[in-house]
Amino acid sequence: MDAITTPMAPRGYELRFMSLFREGRGLSFPCDPDGGVHLDELSERARTNYFYARTVIGREFALPAVVAH
Repeated sequence: MDAITTPMAPRGYELRFMSLFREGRGLSFPCDPDGGVHLDELSERARTNYFYARTVIGREFALPAVVAH
């Protein structure tokens, strides 16, 4: 079976910023396998949240992780 047609093959990636204080809370954004977020594809609100999350790493959010989904 080809890896692309395997049911477990990832369909995309997310860059996840998990909250340091609220378990299960965080922000996630579509990204490429290297964690690159295409800002032009985000809504204005998502873009604002992305920049906020990057700004408060270590204060409100943990370092982001790339997660296949």
